[in-house]
Amino acid sequence: QVQLVESGGGLVQPGGSLRLSCAVSGKTSGVNAMGWYRQAPGKQRELVAVITSGGSTDYGDSVKGRFTISNDNAKNTASLQMNSLKPEDTAVYYCNAHIRTVTMTTLLYWGQGTQVTVSS
Repeated sequence: QVQLVESGGGLVQPGGSLRLSCAVSGKTSGVNAMGWYRQAPGKQRELVAVITSGGSTDYGDSVKGRFTISNDNAKNTASLQMNSLKPEDTAVYYCNAHIRTVTMTTLLYWGQGTQVTVSS
């Protein structure tokens, strides 16, 4: 059974940094792309960052220049380095992954979410 396991959320002061990690567990034929989305209370889920297996990246406008996504294809993991955090970055952060299954279909999986709170 394929699952995404997230870690690294928590409470940080404005201007601080956090690093989120996401690992794909279970048997797969590979991962095409991984990404991070976030959802704040009362708001829609929004893109934070995505990265393909080839290393192409894209970021939401509000995090460009502050957040960096990276991946390790050999380990099927992705990380999100978040710097210069602002209170408006407070949200539940969700990892997702486009995974090639053992039957060679491609499915989208989501993690359970990890809370990031930026507050003094």
